[in-house]
Amino acid sequence: MQFPRGVLYPKRQEPHVQVAQHPPGAGLEAFAEYFWHVRWTVAEPYDTEVLNHPNVHLVFEEPRPLVYGVERSRFVRRLSGTGQVLGLRFRPGGFRCLIDGPVSALADRRTPAAEIFGPGIDALNATLLASDDRVDLARDFLTPFLPGDPDPSAVHAAEIVHHITDNPGLFTVEDLAAKAGVSVRTLQRLFTEYVGATPKWVIRRARLHEAAARADSGTPVDWPALATDLGYADQSHLTRDFTTTIGKPPTHYTST
Repeated sequence: MQFPRGVLYPKRQEPHVQVAQHPPGAGLEAFAEYFWHVRWTVAEPYDTEVLNHPNVHLVFEEPRPLVYGVERSRFVRRLSGTGQVLGLRFRPGGFRCLIDGPVSALADRRTPAAEIFGPGIDALNATLLASDDRVDLARDFLTPFLPGDPDPSAVHAAEIVHHITDNPGLFTVEDLAAKAGVSVRTLQRLFTEYVGATPKWVIRRARLHEAAARADSGTPVDWPALATDLGYADQSHLTRDFTTTIGKPPTHYTST
């Protein structure tokens, strides 16, 4: 089973957690990347940890569905017994059309989905989680809330975010703004409005995703060389950043 990038300690999770992804479908694909379905069975409470991406998620779960804004710290969820959740990962900028303000207002928050989609989503929640057609039920419910075409600014924001995540060696906001053909201030406003995190945060998070992926690869990591590749001043700079965000230095994370 392949865990998506950002899931920490994936080998530790394999015995307990099953993850599946499903395409969003024609009505949602311009706004969302995929549905994700997670099931778990644990004999004792278990903390799953994720280094999230700059995406908003709608999550169907007990006791009610929630909208998760961009989580800028490490996300930790305690699993117990047997359970499941179904989530929809929106494209960067893709959630902006559903709210009246900037996506940054959702950052580090869990908002009851009914505040955005109305009480019908609460009524759907239990039925959806008990159904084998859960993805189709979610898709049919959500599609009418979305416009026919995404906002061009949302598309631009998504393109810039994907450029960052595809190029973890991109070092500065100034470099990013130049590649995007806008000023630094314009880039910052775009990210506040549509992404929900600053360009600097997205660049830093892409670096840490790459560092964690290397650590989880099962092969020895040349940490000084990786620090240079990712634009850190030296290995100690990478170590401080990794430790601050993930909770332990990369060499200790690798051996866990």
